[in-house]
Amino acid sequence: MSALGIVAPDGEALYACAEKCFALLPDFMRKAAGDVHIIVMEYAEDEILDEMDIDDALDLTGLYAGVPLTLESVTNPSAERPIIFLYRMPILFEWAMRGDTTLEDLVTHVFIHELGHHFGWSDEEMDAKLADDDGD
Repeated sequence: MSALGIVAPDGEALYACAEKCFALLPDFMRKAAGDVHIIVMEYAEDEILDEMDIDDALDLTGLYAGVPLTLESVTNPSAERPIIFLYRMPILFEWAMRGDTTLEDLVTHVFIHELGHHFGWSDEEMDAKLADDDGD
C-alpha cells in the first residue's frame, strides 16, 4: 500500500478486464479468436522495444505476437499459439495521465486493438472500429 493508502491494480486485475472483454465479444469473434493467450507483464522486454524502435517502455501498452488469421491456412496452420501481451505499467500510466476513462475501458481498448492484429485488421481499420464503439 502506498503512503496515500492507494494500491495500483495488479496484473490479475488487468487480466480480469481482458477476460471480461473477451467474454462480451460477439460469438463469431470469440470463435475466430480461438486459442489466443493473454499475458500481462509489467513492461515490454527491452528486445521488443528495440525491435520496434521504441525508446520509452511507457509508450507500448500492448502487443500481438502470432500469425494473423488472414495469413493462416487450413492445410498449413501456424505452429505458434497467438499471444496478446498487456503491459501493466504503461496502461496504468496512460490511465492516470488521461483521467477521462475507466481502467476497464482502457484495457478493453488495448485488448481489442491487439485482437484486431490477430484478425488481420490494419491499424486504420481498428481505429475506425474502436471510434465507432466509442460513439465517435
